[in-house]
Amino acid sequence: MTVHALNELLLVCSLVLLVAVAAVRISSRSGLPSLLLYLGIGIALGQDGIFDVKFDNAELTQVIGYAALVVILAEGGLGAKWKEVKPVLPAAAVVSTIGVAISVGITASAAHYLVGLDWRQALIIGAVVSSTDAAAVFSVLRRVPLPPRITGVLEAESGFNDAPVVIMVVALSAVGPVEHWYILVAEIAMELAIGAAIGITVGWLGSLGLRHVALPASGLYPIAVMAIAVSAYAAGAMAHGSGFLAVYLAAMILGNSKLPHWPATRGFADGLGWLAQIGMFVLLGLLVTPHDLVDDFWPAVVVGLVLTMVARPVSVFLSLAPFRLPAREKALMSWAGLRGAVPIILATIPMVSGVQGSTRIFNIVFVLVIVYTLIQGPTLPWVANKLNIAEDPAEADDLGIESAPLERLRGHLLSVAVPAKSKMHGVEVGELRLPAGAAVTLVVRENQSFVPSPATVLRRGDELLVVATDPVRDRAEERLRAVAEGGKLAGWLGTGGSAASGAPGTPGPQGGSAIPQAMKLAKKLGGAGADTRTGANGSGSGTKTRPRVPHEPPLG
Repeated sequence: MTVHALNELLLVCSLVLLVAVAAVRISSRSGLPSLLLYLGIGIALGQDGIFDVKFDNAELTQVIGYAALVVILAEGGLGAKWKEVKPVLPAAAVVSTIGVAISVGITASAAHYLVGLDWRQALIIGAVVSSTDAAAVFSVLRRVPLPPRITGVLEAESGFNDAPVVIMVVALSAVGPVEHWYILVAEIAMELAIGAAIGITVGWLGSLGLRHVALPASGLYPIAVMAIAVSAYAAGAMAHGSGFLAVYLAAMILGNSKLPHWPATRGFADGLGWLAQIGMFVLLGLLVTPHDLVDDFWPAVVVGLVLTMVARPVSVFLSLAPFRLPAREKALMSWAGLRGAVPIILATIPMVSGVQGSTRIFNIVFVLVIVYTLIQGPTLPWVANKLNIAEDPAEADDLGIESAPLERLRGHLLSVAVPAKSKMHGVEVGELRLPAGAAVTLVVRENQSFVPSPATVLRRGDELLVVATDPVRDRAEERLRAVAEGGKLAGWLGTGGSAASGAPGTPGPQGGSAIPQAMKLAKKLGGAGADTRTGANGSGSGTKTRPRVPHEPPLG
């Protein structure tokens, strides 16, 4: 490739990205999943499209699709909240394994008896379309106000079920006779166990290292987090385990480990996730030949109808039967089994392996995904409303806490943002009852900063700078989150966690000797009462100060 060709390629790619970014706004207003718009961009660029770009490299599409899926699963794992996933983890594990097996059997039977495919082709289609798509689920569910129990099951399922499905599709697409079912089940179980062990190990070691090592620049933390997550996939795959399960579990552990500079890391991962989705869907749109889809339209509709109205509901209700979930929640989960790019990527595996009829398999899967995503995505909020399922509007927003390590001072700076629905609103600083060794040293309100007193009343939109020593850093964050969820009485009446400073009624450290200690530490950081901000090195050495406001601004 010449420099001139590179320049042209960069221009085209940048224009495609800009169009795709603009398409997100259209998607958010219309309710259509953005993946359909990205596929449309690829189709418009490709054969039968406006620019008539010839692209038929299924192997390259598969490789790039795998790489994009790794990034998407990492982003999804980083955003998964353990407090929502933990209670539903067994249910998600069952529906992503046993539920997938039930769905594969029913869908494959429909493809064989109703469409006329042979059993190998039918089983491949059943396996490919039985996996819910992580990108579609993450993008749609985070815009639909559903209870945490439902979103936890659906997001964990979409993160888990790619692993067994990939193993199944690869086995069915291999040259030669298909292995006995019990051998296939044993291989799937072994690969899932290896992937889970590697993912948990890599995630735990990575979080341990990032929490105890202060990197010289804050921008290195997002890179390190994504590198650790991707290394989990590579290690799992090279150990003949499930790399997709490994990357999701590693990312979930990292995402719930209270790592330094977390908002920056989430923003970086979110951007990479969008980039992966755009590139993957556009490439899949380029690969398809639209005029070849006509003959396979009705077979795809028939298979998709059985999948959506029979296979998915039966698999959800049967696999979740032991968990006593309400029938209406199971009904919503049945409708929320969204498909996206993952089934289309998996459909390239038989093409690369040279399975007979693989082109027809790809066309059926492509049409099925488009048609039923058009139906399910926009109607999901309507279905949730009809089933009378909605998130409790009184639930408090999650407290935003960003941490920056102070390696030389053996402490941490916690930047705390008080959201609109937080029960920390109206709580006095002294009523936070932070553990000894932690103190609120600065409050920023309406672009003015001041050093609070124990009687300072916190308000919505406040930003707090909390200094905590290493031994009490976790306890301080737990206490802040407890007050944000349960108010000033958190820990007294069994709400929002335990008290941080002894028995109820005991004066907290904020009202005692912690203030002078915090003031001394604040002076080391750049002067008492200054607006201290960590610099680019992430270690507190690059601080900026501005004059302190002598009096607190009015609370009104």
